[in-house]
Amino acid sequence: MTTLAVSALALSACGGGDNSDAGGGSEDGITMGFAQVGAESGWRTANTKDVQDAAKAAGIDLKFTDAQQKQENQIKAIRSYIQQQVDVIAFSPVVESGWDTVLKEAKDAGIPVILTDRSVDSADTSLYATFLGSDFVQEGKSAGEWLVEDSAATDGPVNIVELQGTTGAAPALDRKEGFEAAIAADPDLKIVSSQTGDFTRSGGKQVMEAFLKNTPDIDVVYAHNDDMGLGAIEAIEAAGMVPGKDIKIITVDAVKDGMTALSEGKINFIAECNPLLGAQLMDLAEKVVNGEDVPARVVTEETTFTSEQAKEALPTRKY
Repeated sequence: MTTLAVSALALSACGGGDNSDAGGGSEDGITMGFAQVGAESGWRTANTKDVQDAAKAAGIDLKFTDAQQKQENQIKAIRSYIQQQVDVIAFSPVVESGWDTVLKEAKDAGIPVILTDRSVDSADTSLYATFLGSDFVQEGKSAGEWLVEDSAATDGPVNIVELQGTTGAAPALDRKEGFEAAIAADPDLKIVSSQTGDFTRSGGKQVMEAFLKNTPDIDVVYAHNDDMGLGAIEAIEAAGMVPGKDIKIITVDAVKDGMTALSEGKINFIAECNPLLGAQLMDLAEKVVNGEDVPARVVTEETTFTSEQAKEALPTRKY
């Protein structure tokens, strides 16, 4: 994976209610408002718990919203945080576009904004203090590069079906871009069907069931996250085939359920996207609130896993 600079990288906090408090901040401490995407995957759940724990440890008063994968809910939450005059706002955008108006409202109110995990496509970078997140394009490239190497000895076409993340979301767009760029090195590697599964296990299963009915001779599944890959495994097994052998599976994330499936040979390769970033987010938030300079873009260092590497990593895996 990418070996770009590692510094304060973070994601988000999530909860079940619209504006719940979590954290140990005092009246004189920092208050952070966070609008989380939702709880759509094991990755997001692990990230949420880590950020909540980190806020308590840092003495930051954390207010958060579960947007249930709806942009309008995130915008509503951000406006609520502006009204509450929090010290800093952080959020992981559901989609890339449509944020300029609410971000300008935060800027006009003097509240710094941190983009976490996912980017926005605004041309006005002054609307947020920094963007912290993984290199999703590189994750897709790593997945594609593994397939190119794995398929080097294969004669004839290799038919790939793609389980995309949420339409318009940065990781879905970027992981697709990176994967397609990598497999272009081998003209025999072809994506024959591609559809969104919304980053959910149920979505991955449903789309994979349709692929199996409508797409002949599937050789490889490329899923934009582990959960959709795990859903695909269920569909493949229900169809009487062996995941990882009859159909190879490549995913992104490396959460525990995905790593377990990888160790069992049901998934063949995973590109990591690390969710345990809470402490770094709190550190960065403190710097932003105190007026310190922070990098405009921070990329975390991540790795990749084969089946044997997953077996080695699982005993000490924290998520």
